[in-house]
Amino acid sequence: MNPIRTVTVVGAGTMGPGIAQVAAQAGYAVRLADSVPGAAARGFERIRKNLDGALERGKATAESREAALARLTASDDLDTAARGADLVIEAIPEKLELKRELFSRLEKILPPPSILATNTSSLSVAAIAGAVSNPERVLGMHFFNPVHLMKLVEVVTHPGTADATRDAAVAVARRMGKEPIVVKDSPGFASSRLGVVLGLEAMRMLEEGVAGAEDIDRAMTLGYNHPMGPLRLTDLVGLDVRLSIARYLHQTLRSDHYAPPAILARLVAEGKLGQKTGQGFYTWTEP
Repeated sequence: MNPIRTVTVVGAGTMGPGIAQVAAQAGYAVRLADSVPGAAARGFERIRKNLDGALERGKATAESREAALARLTASDDLDTAARGADLVIEAIPEKLELKRELFSRLEKILPPPSILATNTSSLSVAAIAGAVSNPERVLGMHFFNPVHLMKLVEVVTHPGTADATRDAAVAVARRMGKEPIVVKDSPGFASSRLGVVLGLEAMRMLEEGVAGAEDIDRAMTLGYNHPMGPLRLTDLVGLDVRLSIARYLHQTLRSDHYAPPAILARLVAEGKLGQKTGQGFYTWTEP
């Protein structure tokens, strides 16, 4: 296994810029790529804003901020951004066929031993790995939003993942300042399988009028010492993302625990997706 020096992050939506940021802060040369014109550039500006905030709060120095930005490039051209990378982390929408198509394309650009990682929060890593002829170099690296603040990374191994691939991903996560856990490829892994149940039950309580959104969240932050309540977290993750995950887990695990509440489907249909649209279970002044 070659040492990891260059990391390409594909997808500049909710998760990609955060992953690119922590990779650059860890000292990797980082390329942020997105096929939507201008998306990667906008992701780069989000990273700059995050680093500016860290500087203002005393969490970064001017030198570390400039060094991280100097390691980052943004590109609309996937082939150019991926070529020569030691690790590619995919952070595109949670649709299996999209991810399989991307991995099949990446295989043509990047020969082994480059590692191909998916940031999926619930989809089958084995199904994604099935799109390439060398599945031993494929695994999951599931980051959490906001990436620059959340410590956990799930390193998800399917039956064909090579030990060297797993060990390299664990080392990368630790260098990024994260705490990796290794889990096997199972619907929802560890975090989504547990967290989605909590989030969906909070939505059912809101539907039933048990309490308001803020008070339901306070029950978990004050009563169970969670850093954030499940409804506010859903707004950060994206209601559309949570709905997609819930439907997938409901279908694959065949448990009513994961049946999406009507309020979630309704808000998504209305375009109220959380922080990114300015409205979800909360109103956000900065989408």
